[in-house]
Amino acid sequence: MHELIRDITLCILFAWMLGLLAHFSRQPLILAYLIAGFCIGPFGAGWVHSQESIGVISELGLIFMLFMIGLEIDLKKIVRAGKVILFAAGGQLLGGCLLGVLFFVGIGLSLGGGHFDAVYLCVACALSSTVIIVKVLYEKRELDTLPGRITLGVLVLQDIFAILFLAVQPSLANLQASVILLSIGRVAVLVAAALLVSRYVLPRLFHQIARRPELILLGALAWCFLVAETAERLSLSREMGALIAGVSLSTFPYALDVTAKVTTLRDFFITLFFVALGMTIPVPGLSVIGLALMIAAFTVVSRLVTTFTPLYLMKQGLRASLLPALNLAQISEFSLVVIQTGVNDHHIAAQSANAASFAFVVLAVLSTFAMSRSDEITRWAIGPLKRIGLRDLDHGSGHGEEGHEGGHGEARRIVILGFFRAASALLAEIERQAPVLLEQITVIDFNPNVYQTLLSRGLHVIYGDISSADTLLHAGVGKSEMIILSVPDALLKGASNEKLVRHVRTLNPTAMIVATADLLSDVDELYAAGASYVTVTRLSDAHELFTVIEAAQAGLLADKRAELDQRLGERREVLP
Repeated sequence: MHELIRDITLCILFAWMLGLLAHFSRQPLILAYLIAGFCIGPFGAGWVHSQESIGVISELGLIFMLFMIGLEIDLKKIVRAGKVILFAAGGQLLGGCLLGVLFFVGIGLSLGGGHFDAVYLCVACALSSTVIIVKVLYEKRELDTLPGRITLGVLVLQDIFAILFLAVQPSLANLQASVILLSIGRVAVLVAAALLVSRYVLPRLFHQIARRPELILLGALAWCFLVAETAERLSLSREMGALIAGVSLSTFPYALDVTAKVTTLRDFFITLFFVALGMTIPVPGLSVIGLALMIAAFTVVSRLVTTFTPLYLMKQGLRASLLPALNLAQISEFSLVVIQTGVNDHHIAAQSANAASFAFVVLAVLSTFAMSRSDEITRWAIGPLKRIGLRDLDHGSGHGEEGHEGGHGEARRIVILGFFRAASALLAEIERQAPVLLEQITVIDFNPNVYQTLLSRGLHVIYGDISSADTLLHAGVGKSEMIILSVPDALLKGASNEKLVRHVRTLNPTAMIVATADLLSDVDELYAAGASYVTVTRLSDAHELFTVIEAAQAGLLADKRAELDQRLGERREVLP
C-alpha cells in the first residue's frame, strides 16, 4: 500500500514537471505524461517497477477517462447531425477500417487465430484525438466554422464507433454471429437499465442533495463504479461500464453540474492513466520505430483520402473538404484505450501496442503543427488539386445546373467581402427595409453552405478566398462603388481588415471601403490603410445594452423583449 502511494506521488510529480515544459513549448500535455511515465517506469529510471501498481493506476485512470468521455457525448447532437457529417463520418470510419485491414495484413500483421494486431491497429487509426483537435480549434477560434463543426461531428460519431467496438472486443477470439449478438444484447440491456435509472431515479436523488456538492460528486462516482462493476458481471468490462455510466448521465438534468464537479478528478486520473501507459513503453528498437512510422504515415494518408472524398463528393468545395481531413489526421487518446484493452486480453502483441503509442506521440506533435497552419496548407494544396482535374465550387458555376450567375460575372455595385453573422444580419436588414438593393450586392466567400444558400435566394455570390489578391482581381472588385468588410480580424483566415483594405484600395482607388475594427487602436490604422469608414461593433453592442438598462429601469423590459421578438420573427438570416 505504501509503495502504491509512493508510485502515485512520483507519477504526479513528474507529470507536473514535464507538463510545465510541454506548456511552455506548446506541445500536447498527453505527450508530456507519456514521457513522464517512461522516465520513471521500469524501462526508464526504474523508480516505479511494481506491475501491480502500474496496473491499478492504469485501470483507475482508464475508468475515469471513459466515464468523462461518456459525459461529454451529446446524444441529441448525434441525432441532429446533418447528412454531411453523417456521410463524412461514415466514409471516414468504414473507409479507414477497410484500408487499415488491407494495409496491416499486407505488411504481415495477424488478423485472427487469437492475435488481432491488424484489427486493433485499424480501429486505433480510424479514431482522432478530441483533446488535441478541440484545443487547437478553440485557440484558432474555428470551433464554430463549417470545417470545425464537421470535424467535431465526426469526432462524436468516432466515439460511438469505439463504443461499439468495445462491446464486441471481449469476444474477438470467438467471433461468431451468436456471440456478437449476445455481447450487443448485454450492452443494450445495460444501456437501457442505465438510461432508465438516470431518467427516473437519479434526478430525484440529485435534487434532494443539490445543495451538497460533496454528495453530488460522491453520487456520480458511485454511479460510475456501480455500472462499471455491473458490466464486469455481465462479461463486458469495467471500462465499457464506465463509458455507459457517463453516456447515461449526459442526458439528465444535472449533467453539467456533475461534469463540473468530476472534472478535477478526471484530470487527476487521466494523468495517471497516460503516465502508467508511458511506463509500459520500452526503449524502441528499429522494428518498433519502423512500424510506428508506417502506422503514422498510414493514418495521415488514409484520413486525407477517407475524409476528403465524401465531403468533396457532397459538393463541400476543396477548402471545406481539406480542412476537416487535416484536423482529423492524428491518432486518438481513445485509440490508446482500445490498444490497452487488447493488451490486457492478450489480443495484440506488445511490439504492435508500443508502435501505436509511438505513432500517437509522433502525430500528436506533427498534427498540432499542421492544424495551426491548416489555412496555409490548404491554400497551397488547392492549386495542385485543381491542376489534376478536381473542381472547386467556383468551376463553371455561371452556366451550371443551378442557372445562377455564381462565380461568373463581375462584382456588382456593393460587395460584401467575407460572410459571417454580421453580414447575415445586414442582408436580413436590407431584405426587410430595401429589398431592391439586394440586386446591387455581390457576396464573396468560401463557405459552401453560404454559397448554396445565397444562390438559392437569387443573390449574386462568388465562391472564393477573400485573402487572395487574385480572387479580388478576377471578381472585378476594382469596378465596385462600395466594399464592406464585416468579418473581424479574429475570424479572418490568412488576412486582416488592414491587409484587405490595402488590397482593395490598390485595386479600386475610388471605392468607399467600410472595414471592421476589433480594437479601438485598430481604427486609426484602418483609416491610414485607406478605409472610408470603420465600424466598431462594441459601440453598437454597448448602445443596445444601454437601451435595455433604460427599459428595465422604466419597467418596460417586457415591451422591449416583445419588440425584439417581433423583429427576430421577421428576419430570414442565412446564418441563424
